Amino acid sequence: MADTLAAPDFSGWTCPAPLRDQPRVVMGHGGGGTLSAELVRHVFAPAFGGSVLAQLADSAVVPLGGARLAFSTDSYVVRPLFFPGGSIGDLAVNGTVNDLAMSGARPAFLSCGFILEEGVEMPLVARVAEAIGAAARAAGVEIVTGDTKVVESGHGDGIYLNTAGIGLVPEGVDIRPQRAEPGDVVIVSGEIGAHGVAVMSVREGLEFDVEIESDCAPLNGLVEAMLAVTTDLHVLRDPTRGGLAAALNEIAAASGVGVVIEERAVPVPSPVANACAVLGLDPMYAANEGKLVAFVPRTHADAVLAALRAHGLGARAAVIGECVEDHAGMVVARTGLGGTRVVDLPLGEQLPRIC
Repeated sequence: MADTLAAPDFSGWTCPAPLRDQPRVVMGHGGGGTLSAELVRHVFAPAFGGSVLAQLADSAVVPLGGARLAFSTDSYVVRPLFFPGGSIGDLAVNGTVNDLAMSGARPAFLSCGFILEEGVEMPLVARVAEAIGAAARAAGVEIVTGDTKVVESGHGDGIYLNTAGIGLVPEGVDIRPQRAEPGDVVIVSGEIGAHGVAVMSVREGLEFDVEIESDCAPLNGLVEAMLAVTTDLHVLRDPTRGGLAAALNEIAAASGVGVVIEERAVPVPSPVANACAVLGLDPMYAANEGKLVAFVPRTHADAVLAALRAHGLGARAAVIGECVEDHAGMVVARTGLGGTRVVDLPLGEQLPRIC
């Protein structure tokens, strides 16, 4: 029987050559940057369709039985499985909890799927499972269903995880990337870059004067503290793959606003800044797993900032910029020397398999 599926039209792709003319999947397609966006925009979104998916938020908000349900899924392939400050199990729970929280939802239930490589040690599987259970209890969610698959030895990398989660969005809450508007204040909940550097230090056998730990944490309590101040939060995003730079670019593109940040106002812990300087990395593009960036109406900014700082996970929260009408869809940073630079969407991830 003849194949009736039409081949994708690559003529409209903007990937750098030779990926457009000789398309192949590369590690950058999983990095949360330009290549990931191209893959979603030109392959997955046209194939799946649907107005909800087209919003490309951290979680989908759908009506169900008179309520609004937030639904999200994510997969985890981090290497190594355990790193300073966390593990693949912590990432799996907190990553999905945080994606739900970024739509203002109260996370409630998770699923968990294990993909195991033949030959992996059973005590390691148990250790990961225990980390998942502990993280779920800490986040106040329950794992209610799951699945296990095994692949042949040499066809995996020990343990991969997939989690999906659901939660309820409170009445009057409408948080999505399209809602950013000129005049909004941009707030980050704390110091950035720790997760990416922590994973890299273990993976590459690097030693620094101070051990850098991942910031992996559930953010649902932090979001609830913000919503207690006002339900009029325009955008929330957890800057994971691609870091703060990717999150800001995605929001600017979705809403059509310009974003201006003050480079010196972005909080970066000294050990992370020093490590990035040695390695030639930019902390703006380093992954985070326990931080959020918020776009808040100016009238509520001071109160939201105070609520963040009163919470344990937001003690180092800071205002880093604002939305403007100029340079729509672009992110610009004012440097410490008084100049400006464009903060681009990264091509891929500075360090692949970060989550």
